[in-house]
Amino acid sequence: MNLLKKEAKMIEKLKAKDFDKMFGLMEKSFPPDELRTYEEEKALLKIPEYGAYVLSESDDKILGFITMWQFSEFSYIDHFAVNPDARNGGIGTKILSEAVKILGKTVCLEVELPETELAERRIGFYRRNGFHLNEFRYIQPPISKGRNPIPLLIMTTGNVITKEQFSKIRNELYVKVYGVNPDCEI
Repeated sequence: MNLLKKEAKMIEKLKAKDFDKMFGLMEKSFPPDELRTYEEEKALLKIPEYGAYVLSESDDKILGFITMWQFSEFSYIDHFAVNPDARNGGIGTKILSEAVKILGKTVCLEVELPETELAERRIGFYRRNGFHLNEFRYIQPPISKGRNPIPLLIMTTGNVITKEQFSKIRNELYVKVYGVNPDCEI
């Protein structure tokens, strides 16, 4: 009897050939107001601060993905999804845990307001994985032309952040991720 378990696969940097599969899962997992166009998303891969990682079952199937931005003082998880066929098996926790290790600093992400059961479950998932909900008012600017702004909340690793830390995070996201002036009215 072989007592050695097969080593679990780790997330890997997205290969160009897998972009379409990742984007397809992205389209299935997010509403239109939370998505860039195909061309806009693909163009992000050329930005040094941006990275996309996948967990693949085979060359044909992506189990999940995570896209991230690295800034000097914090990192930001832009999109994160698990293939519906692979949910509830710990894959989301594995991807998120590995991503946080790769990023190696305070990590933030946006979540829906806790107004629905699904939003509350997502917030609970992030809490179980070491994130803290910050109650500051936050509006995600339109992610792409023709998209709408979205009221969200910011969650962070480490601890709950101060108003000053929140303002720094918000301003950097507005400028570098969304390309808008942090003082604009949304």
